[in-house]
Amino acid sequence: MSKKPVIVFEGIEGSGKTFHLKSVIKYLNKKKISFIKIREPGGNKNSEKIRKLILDNKSSFNKNSDLLLYLAARSENIEKLKKFYKKKIILIDRFIDSTVAYQHYGQKIDLSLINYINKYLLGDFKVDFTFLNIVNEKNLSLRLKKRKKLNKYDRFSNNFYRKVQNGFIKICKRRKKKYLIIDSNLDATFNKNLVINKIKTLIR
Repeated sequence: MSKKPVIVFEGIEGSGKTFHLKSVIKYLNKKKISFIKIREPGGNKNSEKIRKLILDNKSSFNKNSDLLLYLAARSENIEKLKKFYKKKIILIDRFIDSTVAYQHYGQKIDLSLINYINKYLLGDFKVDFTFLNIVNEKNLSLRLKKRKKLNKYDRFSNNFYRKVQNGFIKICKRRKKKYLIIDSNLDATFNKNLVINKIKTLIR
């Protein structure tokens, strides 16, 4: 593995992935280690415009349009990502596994189509390690209720989130060595230390 790895933080809404990503950013800044960070959808000017379209509560795109918008946002990001590939640590808040989990396992869009377009967009760009954050339905509901503003993807049914999270876990089981599951139902400090300790081994 490159010592300038591509590290992704995945998980459904309320799973704590952004909390842990922020902890990693704080750690790297403290150690004065150079990195870049993007989120998906989003990450640059054009991708952020697409993000607003996708997450707007008033949007009514069908599931295929949603997929293509996500992939369009990724297309806008990939040139930047490839520029820093293996030159800087790259941290990504959601990436290709989110597309598979949400659009395939959650919305039943053909997996081969998703994989084909992702492969075309990414080329030789590969993820080195993924932190998968999971959450139970009780904590998911509690955390979403605390949010001041909910977007379209914060308003799905528990059944949808269950299918998506199970999809993430299926992906994880196929690539165990490149995944670490973080059970966000456990103590946050314990999980934070778990993530940071793994980061240390990835960039050593």
